[in-house]
Amino acid sequence: MDGSLQRFGGMVAGGGSLGQHRQVFVRQRFELGEMFGFESRNKYEVVGEGGAQVAFAAEQQKGFFGFLFRQSLGHWRSFDILFFTPDRVPFMTARHPFRWFFQRLEVYDEAGALVGAIQRRFSILTKRFDVQDANGNVIMEVSSPFWRLWTFPFVSRGTEVACVRKKWSGLLAEAFTDKDNFQVDFGTGALGESERRLILAAALYIDLMYFEKKASSGNALPSIITD
Repeated sequence: MDGSLQRFGGMVAGGGSLGQHRQVFVRQRFELGEMFGFESRNKYEVVGEGGAQVAFAAEQQKGFFGFLFRQSLGHWRSFDILFFTPDRVPFMTARHPFRWFFQRLEVYDEAGALVGAIQRRFSILTKRFDVQDANGNVIMEVSSPFWRLWTFPFVSRGTEVACVRKKWSGLLAEAFTDKDNFQVDFGTGALGESERRLILAAALYIDLMYFEKKASSGNALPSIITD
């Protein structure tokens, strides 16, 4: 390993650990093709409260078949999202296996070890999923009621410990593209690095499952009945 890169908290100096941040903001990068109805590879940047880059993430499914599957299968397809520090060092991978129902996102660290997973649950009139640790134990539950479509509280043992909120991206972006912005609030600071990684991955999961246009057959708003 390059001695100039000092690792701590599972990340690399220059990006810092997620534990240094009370909240971060996830911004989806705009792709011109989305203005014309084409679904492009998802790319995101993660910035801190002061606007400094903390990380960025990009979908790895490339080539002709990757393009074809994005257009035809939407969020049901299998794909990987790789997370990098600002120094371009990968520190996390979110892997989405092919599923028609009960979508799942598995999160791995830079060594390939399972950190945990985001597992969708059956619900009516809510958007609901669980956050699981590496052993499959549910450590947080998320249920966003239909009257708060853009708010996703993370609850552990009856207490809200974090929250992801979709922010308004502007009229043109909301109407014609998949460009979304999310605020990720890590709460009081009691969460560990692994839990913060899972919540950050969950922010991208929320975008892909509920707000990506192909996930809702061309409608920018999510359906109120979810699988």
